[in-house]
Amino acid sequence: MPIHDWTRVYAGIFHDFHQLWCAEMRNRLNAGLLPTDHYALLEQVAVGVEGDVITLQDREDGPTADADGGVATLAAPKTRFVAELGKFPPRRKNTVAVRHVSDDRVVAVIEIVSPGNKESNRAMQSFVDKAVDLLAKGVHLLVVDLHPPTLRDPRGIHSVMSEELAGEEFHPPEGGPLTAVAYEAGVPPKAYIKPLRVGGVLPDMPVFLRPGVHVSLPLEETYTSAYQAVPARWRRVIDGV
Repeated sequence: MPIHDWTRVYAGIFHDFHQLWCAEMRNRLNAGLLPTDHYALLEQVAVGVEGDVITLQDREDGPTADADGGVATLAAPKTRFVAELGKFPPRRKNTVAVRHVSDDRVVAVIEIVSPGNKESNRAMQSFVDKAVDLLAKGVHLLVVDLHPPTLRDPRGIHSVMSEELAGEEFHPPEGGPLTAVAYEAGVPPKAYIKPLRVGGVLPDMPVFLRPGVHVSLPLEETYTSAYQAVPARWRRVIDGV
């Protein structure tokens, strides 16, 4: 299913879709995509948990798999753009949080950007601060932004993140103003960037479970399932029919 132009509807309609999409991703992760020693939950504020719970501990054991669980891969994700983002700065809506069963700590967060994240400088800075805080605590991050750039992010959401983390801008290619980017927490963190556009197809994107280990989340499949539950009255507006 092609990526829709969400500027055709007001923010509340996207917010409703946002909830549906998060639930689809959570269900897909728990239905065999994640290894059995991980699970996903819908959570409103991942950064509110205590640091000793959220911090990702170094683990020597490899990815887990059995008849009921997925297999995490050690191969590097394949994206056109990969960037190291320098060292962290001196500081340590609904999202999908992936947790490890050993102590229920958060190891990864999936964040879908909403129009509200871009409505003011304060809202944008709050989003970036949250994302940087997660990475600084060793929590991997997948960000999906299906909204056009604004004055707060004229080159897209990843360019703002890159400036914060590495002090340099990212210039997306012509015709690719939307973004899906997977951040692998580390020193330095890495970003695996997929520029997107309205009418394009969403790619599979990595969700890192620990440095060098990830599962591949089918964004297009989960997006399509969520979109089918959008009320028909609004799908006609979004589809332009």
